[in-house]
Amino acid sequence: METEILKDSQVQRAVDFLSEGQLVAFPTETVYGLGADATRPDVVKNVYAAKGRPSDNPLIVHVSSPEMVWQYADNDYKPLAEKLMKNFWPGPLTIIMPIQKGTLSKEVTGGLSTAAFRMPKNKVTLDLIEKFGKPIVGPSANTSGKPSPTLAKHVYHDLKGKIAAILDDGPTILGVESTVIDLSTDVPTILRPGMITVDDLLKVIDDVRSDHHKVKNEEIPKAPGMKYKHYAPSAQVIIVDDTDDFPEAISQYQNKGDLIGILATDEILEEAPASFRKFSLGNDVFSASKHLFAGLRGLDAEKVDYILAQGFPDADHGDAYRNRLNKSAGQKHYENKEK
Repeated sequence: METEILKDSQVQRAVDFLSEGQLVAFPTETVYGLGADATRPDVVKNVYAAKGRPSDNPLIVHVSSPEMVWQYADNDYKPLAEKLMKNFWPGPLTIIMPIQKGTLSKEVTGGLSTAAFRMPKNKVTLDLIEKFGKPIVGPSANTSGKPSPTLAKHVYHDLKGKIAAILDDGPTILGVESTVIDLSTDVPTILRPGMITVDDLLKVIDDVRSDHHKVKNEEIPKAPGMKYKHYAPSAQVIIVDDTDDFPEAISQYQNKGDLIGILATDEILEEAPASFRKFSLGNDVFSASKHLFAGLRGLDAEKVDYILAQGFPDADHGDAYRNRLNKSAGQKHYENKEK
């Protein structure tokens, strides 16, 4: 299959592909998604195949309006959900709710009685869904387990020949996936952190849990990123939590004789040896979140053996960054034996 790169002026071409049952990657403010008709189980199966994604990992349903959600979601959850929609949609918040029986297939829900819904903050994609007239599923448009795509070229690298087209709208604005909140629990629960924080949510609803980001092996995850390996490049990522430890970490890995990459702020990169491969995260956690996946991909392309990646303290919106970085590193942190 030839994978076409479409401009934002070619939305109708993307609509035509979706109508034919083809897969089309689309832009959002978070990462690029892999789109297919959410109402056709035969087509949704192809999303799993293209990504190499486990079939019990549910997909997020992308809509162009709150009204589209209520064709599928249980209307008993409407009062609470619409508070969140009014304040955070369009935007990086995914809402999980029970669905009306017989409305969405197990291919979309992972066999659960709930589904995840999101209205992305991207005019091109909202236009795409509106013209298509139906919701589209939209997991990240990458090979399952690898860093998420924040540029069309990332999608092309992973999925060329496997999908019909990529709707290119340039780099994504946020760079990490949406916050996922589950309304089907006794207390609304964050299943995946993102740029919308607990504090943001508590300004709108009365109570939020934020401590349930993983599931056991026998459980079916309600949201992406809870069970399987995610965001991992081929190189081993090592998180350096304390910036004062970078000189020691650099020295230790330099002595191994391997090719080393450093993913850090400009201040850290200025002190790194010229022989190391470098990728800038900018100067703060917001910039780091935006550039994290591109950095992991960029250093991987340079065939490094290890990536020393900068951690950030528990401040501002760092939870989303730390969540993705920890998963990409398999929780591996640098330990300074001198301390």
